[in-house]
Amino acid sequence: MPTRHEDGEDARRSAGYGGAMTTTGSAGTGAQVLIVGAGPVGLTLAIDLGRRGIRCLVVERNATPRHLPKMERANPRTMEIYRRLGLADTIRAAGIPGHVPMDVYVVSRLCDPPILRMPYPSPNEAKARIANVNDGSMPLEGNQIISQYTLEPLLARAAEALPSVTVRFGCSLTSFEQDDDGVTARLESAEGADETVRVDYVAGCDGGTSTVRKQLGIGLHGRGSIATLRQVFFRSDDLVERVPRAGLARHFFVADADARIIGTLIVVQDDQRHFVFHTALPEDADMEAAIREVVGVPIEIDILAVTSWKLHLLLAESYGQGRVLLAGDAAHLVIPMGALGMNTGIADAIDLGWKLAGALEGWGGPELVESYRHERRRVGQRVIEASEYAANGTAVWRKAVTSAIRDDTAEGRQERQAVAVLADREQRKGQEMLGIEAGYRYVDSPVVCYGSGPAPDPYSYAYEPTAYPGARLPHLWVDGHNAMQDLCGDGYTLLRLGGTTADTTALENELRALGAPLQVLDFDERHLRATYGADLLLLRPDLHVGWRGDEPPSSPAEVAATVTGWAVRRRG
Repeated sequence: MPTRHEDGEDARRSAGYGGAMTTTGSAGTGAQVLIVGAGPVGLTLAIDLGRRGIRCLVVERNATPRHLPKMERANPRTMEIYRRLGLADTIRAAGIPGHVPMDVYVVSRLCDPPILRMPYPSPNEAKARIANVNDGSMPLEGNQIISQYTLEPLLARAAEALPSVTVRFGCSLTSFEQDDDGVTARLESAEGADETVRVDYVAGCDGGTSTVRKQLGIGLHGRGSIATLRQVFFRSDDLVERVPRAGLARHFFVADADARIIGTLIVVQDDQRHFVFHTALPEDADMEAAIREVVGVPIEIDILAVTSWKLHLLLAESYGQGRVLLAGDAAHLVIPMGALGMNTGIADAIDLGWKLAGALEGWGGPELVESYRHERRRVGQRVIEASEYAANGTAVWRKAVTSAIRDDTAEGRQERQAVAVLADREQRKGQEMLGIEAGYRYVDSPVVCYGSGPAPDPYSYAYEPTAYPGARLPHLWVDGHNAMQDLCGDGYTLLRLGGTTADTTALENELRALGAPLQVLDFDERHLRATYGADLLLLRPDLHVGWRGDEPPSSPAEVAATVTGWAVRRRG
């Protein structure tokens, strides 16, 4: 285990419990941050802030969490985040059973021999693999299937359990005005009652039609309304029994004559009794008959909802203005190939949370919150590109499909074989992008101290472990069974590796003089130094590397000021 150095105040802060230097919220709510939208992004932000002792008010215009499917996969980076929030085990218990593989199929019908099976490990298998790898190449957590309608109430309960968080369903933001000192927001309940609250910051986590974004006058750029599809939410208590492979997979891409950018698809939900059928059929089509045709064997079907949705590739021209910030779908809209929408929004929330806390606790400088807009918009742009790349991959193999795909003829067999070869290459573009999910690096950030020498690709699709400044700290095991990420607190962490005797007192003193939460950890294990590439690393609260070097910085005051947002460095 590492050697720890922290005084009482630093220990309290790094554990995530309140700050000594907080501003005063409104008299009506006591809130310092108003979060608009109680989806996964807004609730994750509230939980992160609430654990740090920041008073939050979450408002959601819907009266209750909606029981409609949206996302169904929490990716490895998201699960790492939820692990740090103490929720990973709860989410896994609520999600698809741990033994169920994450397999993806291309089929002509669910009942027919698959054209292609792409095997991916179950949560239990991924956990076992991760336990036996210690070179930084794997994340600390694997994927988890959990339907958004299952996740949202779980997150709401976790947020409401925090004494500094209030969640109000059936409450809408109607307007707001901001000045140099805060934001005055007007709220309206479902019963029509009006309320005015005064807060320090507003976070717009209110989705693609964001009221917050529209009132700021921030536009969306890119390609909107690329295509319109139907989403059919249905229950079938015997589909898994009639088609056993449906209980051992998550996606079934149906090879049919629909060559649209996504096409026909059946998505298994977390209880394996609910499913989503994506189709280009018109809303008034006989959806039950269409589902039966795709499944290929008699099953019970209870259609719960038929909705239309549009494909977009859009990025907000800014992630906010002044004291009002945007996160999640309010800032970026992607095609749901690769599950990059909600998962990117969760990472938005985690980047924003510690920065708002720093500003409100007084140790964060003016560049800290500003850096959120810069860092996350660059990631948002890359995610949109990755989403389009993944969707285009699906479109490539779909264009090779004809009406002969189901025929028991030489032509049909030849077509299935050709589609399998194409899909085995192209469909993986949306299934295998750990570099986009967990390997992104903040580039040109005002709150990162960059080193000299060649920098790794910040946006590679493949994941290569790196602790270059701006990158997420790769997962490594310490003492064989402790995860480095678990040993790092919720504040800044200074890692001293390889038995270094470097005197880092000056850097520590500069950070503590600013009031920044800090812990210092010493490790002797050689593999840590080999993977992280330096004797000394300063980690930000989000576990991205803020500075690294083999010797203490020549200007510790400059490093401390930069990573806390008090200095504007030359960006690079």
